[in-house]
Parts: sequence; C-alpha cells; structure tokens
Amino acid sequence: MRYLLTVFWSVLLMFTVVAKDKKEELYNEKYRPQFHFTPEKNWHNDPNGLVYYDGEYHLFYQYNPKGTEWGYMHWGHAVSNDLVRWQHLPVAIYPDNNSEDKELCTAFSGSAIVDEHNLLKKQKGDNKTLVAFYTSQKCGQRIAYSTDKGRTWEKWENNPVIPFDEKDDARDPKVFWHNDSRRWVMVLYRKNTVSDSSKGISFYTSEDLVNWQWKSHIDGFYECPDLVKLKVTNRPDEYKWVLFDGDGSYLIGSFDGEKFTPETSKMKSDFGANYYATQTWSNIPENDGRTIQIAWMRGGDFPEMPFKGQMSFPCELSVTKFSFGYKLMRTPIKELEKIHGKQYSWENKILIPGINENKTKNVDSDCLHIKGEFDLKTSDSFGFIIRHSKKIPGTEILYSVKRGTLSVLGTTVPLPAVNNKITLEILVDRSSIEIFANGGQTVISNCFFPADGKEIVLFTYGGELGVEKLDLYELKSIWEPEKKK
Repeated sequence: MRYLLTVFWSVLLMFTVVAKDKKEELYNEKYRPQFHFTPEKNWHNDPNGLVYYDGEYHLFYQYNPKGTEWGYMHWGHAVSNDLVRWQHLPVAIYPDNNSEDKELCTAFSGSAIVDEHNLLKKQKGDNKTLVAFYTSQKCGQRIAYSTDKGRTWEKWENNPVIPFDEKDDARDPKVFWHNDSRRWVMVLYRKNTVSDSSKGISFYTSEDLVNWQWKSHIDGFYECPDLVKLKVTNRPDEYKWVLFDGDGSYLIGSFDGEKFTPETSKMKSDFGANYYATQTWSNIPENDGRTIQIAWMRGGDFPEMPFKGQMSFPCELSVTKFSFGYKLMRTPIKELEKIHGKQYSWENKILIPGINENKTKNVDSDCLHIKGEFDLKTSDSFGFIIRHSKKIPGTEILYSVKRGTLSVLGTTVPLPAVNNKITLEILVDRSSIEIFANGGQTVISNCFFPADGKEIVLFTYGGELGVEKLDLYELKSIWEPEKKK
C-alpha cells in the first residue's frame, strides 16, 4: 500500500509540474507578441465593436474557435482599462440560425455603440445597453445587445435591420452619432449597382438604431469602412472628416450627416504590408478627447504557435495642415509608458562611420520602444539593426539621405527631411516592427520573423550623424498578470 501511495504521489507531482510549465509558457511563446493583442489560441482578424463604457475599452474581433485558419467567424472579446493590458472574455457573438457553415450566417465585422437614451428599450437598471451592429454573412445586417456591460449578448428579435441583398455584397457596418444632424449614421461597404466598379461606401441614417434609410454612396472603397471627425492640430477652430478604407487608406473632407465630400485625393495611412481593417473606439469621454485606432496586422505568420494573427498597437489620430495640404498623423498612445522598463538615453552625440563604437550595445531586449531625433549632418544613410546577434544579422531599418527614403522589411517609402532632421519612433515586438516617422506623418507596420538575437545597432554610413536625442525603453510583457494565475 505504501508503495502504491508513493507511486500515486509521484505521478501527481509529475503532472503538476508539467501543467505548471505549460501554463508559464502560455503567452511567452517564441513568436507571441508581448505588448500587442493576441487571443490565447486560434485564428483572429478584424477588430470589431470598439467601444468605451464605464471605465472599460471593449475590443471585439473576428475569431474562429475551431482552429488557426480563417472561417466560422464569431466575435471574440477582451476588455482593458488602459488599452495596453487585456482581459480575455468569453466569445460574445455566435453565428446566426445555428449555422455550422464556414461562411453562411457567421458573424462578420461591425461596430458597437452605447444606447444612451435606451432606444432599444432593453436597459436593465443603471447599466446602459451596449449595441453591436454586425454583418451576418449572406443573412443581412444585424444587431446584438448587452445589458450587463458586455458580459453576455442577445440577438435583436427583429433582425435583420438591413436585409441581405445578393447583388450588393454589403458588410462591415460602422455606426456613430452625428451630433449636428441629431441622427445615427451607418457607413456600410457595398456595391451601389451590380457592377464591381461601384464598390464603395453607402451612408445610412436612423433615429432609433433599427430603421435605416439610405442617403448616399461613394465609389472606390473596399471593406471595413470608418468615418471620424478630427480637429486640425495647428488650426484649433477647424475640423475635418476622415473616411477610411479597409486597407487604412483615407480621404479627408466634409460630412453633412448624409453625404461625404472629398477635399483630397486618397492617401495611405500605413505603408507596411500588414495593416488592415482599421477601426476607432466609440464613446471615448470628452475629457479624454482622443480618437484612437487599431488594426489587424494582416498576413503575419506565427510558426508552431497556438494562435494566428495579432493587432497593431493602438494609436492616436489627428490631422495637421502642411504647406502641401492636410494629412493624417498617427502616433502610439501615451499608455505605452505603463510598460516601460529599463531606459537608455543619449543626447547631443556624434556618430562617426568606421569607428567600432555601438552606442546601443548595452541594450538587450526583444521588445523595445525607441524614440530618436537625428541631425543628418554629412551622413549618406543611417539606421538601426534590430534583433541582431554575432551569428545572425538582424533586421535593418535604413534611411537614405540622398534618396530621402525610409526602408524596412522590403518596404521603401518617401520621407523628406525637415530642416535636415529626421525623427523616428519605433515599436519592436517579437513578431512585428512599427515605425512612426516625423511625428507620425509616415508610418510602416510590418510583421517579421526576427533572428534570435536581442542586440540593437545604431549606424551611419558616408559621414557624421548627429544624435540629438535617443531614448530606448525595454518593454514589459502585458501578459505577466495572466502568467501568474
């Protein structure tokens, strides 16, 4: 008997140790982003239903609970009180009609709002109703609602609010309150005629969130629209509307509650290969005042990982008027400072080519926040080598002074110097690099497969580079609280 008890406790201890090791490995896998959102496991893509309510930012997302491939779409769900550390919640929205099909009646993309005036008549107690608008694929535009701050969801009994039309391919409703016209507005991707050339965005209005009237249409857009009103930073009394396409490209113009009038040509908000399905949070408090956007980093691969896909890091949007016209600016939200770790700083340094002095040699981390201001002086080109090691070269970020271009991971974009200076803000995670140049005028977001190294090298070729200011921060994992459970 004593022998059997000994064997029993030994086996139990072995399983306990194995389980503990697996739990501590979760969220610390080789290619697991440490400060970008990912689900625990399985496929995810577009951000959906971004809404702030009662101290929580809600992030819903396209999610396949069956595996790491696209299909069988549900709405996954997470909440945060700072947009940095996320708490996973149960799946919020399931396919309609008990569908088990890979596409039919599955919960495609959409948005969410707070029903402040109880238009749906669903409010219970003091909690306002959260209302999600989503595409039930080939089953129309539909509503789901929550009366318990997003913890559980029910489908609107009279769905769909916009019936399915096989001719228009409509999907991805973004709903917001238009204060000037005192009505709700929906921007919806669809074809306005049977011709593919009419693919674009239609504008609908409603006074009760249920009955929607078509008002206008603009061609030349595809999927996941968003429309936001932004203050012009250097013209305090001026506002512009920005209309986004699925790939993050945008028009700047005016909107009267029914029709969008462009004032610019279409421009790119991100030049990387992995930026898609942008969406902004609704209901952010007026005393905050920011417009905050996130996107799916489409096309990223994560070998042997239990999950597939990651979000970009949340960014604040603004519009600035330059001599050449209006332009969208995008910068990482200030809450990134919450996960700053060890800091390295340099000021008023001169980097000389050919001298074996790597000023950043003491930095040793796979997750970094880099902020630098550089005087080009006589340099022909300069940049960083990220995740470098003595055995395997890292990933190069290169600014060419002669060409006026910034290059990384196969992407090259124009970047004119301003008074012979360049500023760079760089976010490095285990599977992505995001670069915000010249105050967010030019942004590149790319996924990558980094080498195993953790070194970072700052270099210049052809002449001297002035390092006016350079701050590097090691970043802590946002998943640490979950790993301690």
